[in-house]
This record gives sequence, structure tokens and C-alpha cells, in this order.
Amino acid sequence: MTSPTPTAAAAPASRIPLALPILLIVGGLAGLIAAFNLTLDDLALLKNPDAALSCSVNAFIQCGKNIQSPQGNVFGFPNPILGLMMFPAPIAVGVGLLARARFAAWFWWLFLAGMTFAMGFVLWLASESIFSLHTLCPWCALVYLAVTPMWFATVLHVFREGYAGTALAKVGRVLTPWIPLLTILVYLAIFGTAQLQLGLLQSLL
Repeated sequence: MTSPTPTAAAAPASRIPLALPILLIVGGLAGLIAAFNLTLDDLALLKNPDAALSCSVNAFIQCGKNIQSPQGNVFGFPNPILGLMMFPAPIAVGVGLLARARFAAWFWWLFLAGMTFAMGFVLWLASESIFSLHTLCPWCALVYLAVTPMWFATVLHVFREGYAGTALAKVGRVLTPWIPLLTILVYLAIFGTAQLQLGLLQSLL
């Protein structure tokens, strides 16, 4: 008498690549740390408008001007509060993926919408900071560093999994290994522009 053949349902779930969940967890934590510290700085300025903030290095590298500007309160409340609400999301998704959770296509589209909003907001804030406020906020810069690779990774995951069609699935597979380079190009665009406009390195000398 032969033993029963194991069914497909009994087979262990396929392992997922670790890069995406780790990136989401690390990026979410970095963004959360930045948002938390910006919130503390905002509270310090409310208590004392002349408070010395740890993120303020000089006239060009500082957080105070950004926090107190209209751009720092776009929705009628301090921007860092938005970060405190949103950055736990990629952490939760990353932990879920590590636990081999499988999310539906609609979930990934919703998550991508949130990440795209974050990326667009980051690019707008960076341009406003550099060209209007003439500063580079260190904690804000940490948000730029965190959001950019998470956005690229999420977009290409949605493409690669076929949620946007066969043609874009191929694009996702081709571009996924290039996420580090794409991220570096965005970093160069933001921080290179900041250097050209503000002379940050010279201001430190």
C-alpha cells in the first residue's frame, strides 16, 4: 500500500525575496524617526520661538525655517503629524511580507497610491525648501532618503507581479535590479540641486 501523495496545499509556501520587506521596514522606521524628531522640534518652537534645535547647523542647514513656514503646515497642521500617521504603513506591510502574507491586487494599488502621494509630496517639499526657503532640513532629508527607494520598489513590485498588465510586468522585471541606481539618481538630483543653489559644503567650512 503506497502512502498518499502530499497535496499542493500541504506544500510549504514559496519564499519571497527579502529585499522588499526589509526596505519597507527600514525605510518606514527612518521616516518615522524623522517625523518624530520634527514633531519634537515643532513643539520646542511652540514653547520658545528662539529655541536652539539640534538639527540647525547654520542658516542653510536647519529645520526651524521649514517647520515655521506655510510649506511646513500644508494641510493646516504640521507636516510631521502626517508622517507619524503614514510611516507605520510600510513597516506593517514589510512585517506582513516577512510573515509570508499575500496581499490582494487592490491592496497593492492602494499602497502604491499612498507611496506615490508620499513621493510627490517629498519632491515638492524638497523643491520648496531649496528654491523658496533656501534651506536643507536634515530631518526632512532623511525622509527624502527613506521614501525614494520605497516608492521605486513598490512601483516595480506592482508591475512585476502583473497587476498592471503583461507589458509592464516585463518592465518591472527588467528595472527591479536597477532600483539602487534609480534611487541614487534621484538623490543626486535633490542634493546636487541643493548644493548648487545653497552652497552647502561651502557653508560648513
